[in-house]
Amino acid sequence: MSNKSSSSNSLSTLSTLDAGGKTFHYYSLKKAEESLGDLQRLPFSLKVLMENLLRNEDGVTVDRSHIDAMVQWLKDRKSDTEIQFRPARVLMQDFTGVPGVVDLAAMREAVKKAGGDPALINPLSPVDLVIDHSVMVDDFGSAASFGKNVEIEMRRNQERYEFLRWGQQAFDNFRVVPPGTGICHQVNLEYLGKTVWQKQDGDKTIAYPDTLVGTDSHTTMINGLGILGWGVGGI
Repeated sequence: MSNKSSSSNSLSTLSTLDAGGKTFHYYSLKKAEESLGDLQRLPFSLKVLMENLLRNEDGVTVDRSHIDAMVQWLKDRKSDTEIQFRPARVLMQDFTGVPGVVDLAAMREAVKKAGGDPALINPLSPVDLVIDHSVMVDDFGSAASFGKNVEIEMRRNQERYEFLRWGQQAFDNFRVVPPGTGICHQVNLEYLGKTVWQKQDGDKTIAYPDTLVGTDSHTTMINGLGILGWGVGGI
């Protein structure tokens, strides 16, 4: 494996941390301060965005001007600079998430017709689709109600769930949380939120903050765990 980082790391912020018998690499705001000045007064959300820029700096989509714009915000408390943000993951619910899977399937079909490899079409970021918006209460008042409601739900939306199961098997970086598991808020908070993610970059294990966007106005909001999330409404 190459030991070169995918980030250009122009400020030499790549650092190491030993924990649990393993060595992790991370992009240090403390080291960035040696070139950029005091960053402690940045709001926590902007510190997370700063790390995102340092980690994804490639000289094309993210360059030094984007990093400098974050520093300038400290002076002006406003900015009209558009920056690149790469979330660690994407959260979807069934009503707005299913069209996204349809789009991916259509893209695969188009690539196949063009003579390419359809397996190349996959989400770039990990996607979790939580089935909760379509769930209804048909039976209530007994210990068997939960099981009956899940059974009715699976029967009522069988074609949709067969399609989503196909999507989970066909695409990399795509998982489906089945009905009856919980609502988006609960599942996101209790199961999906990791606070710190890790990924392999050559021979390095990179640790980085959990961030996300979601296809709802508010289901991404678990900032009580220090996780930065934005709802982007419907598709």
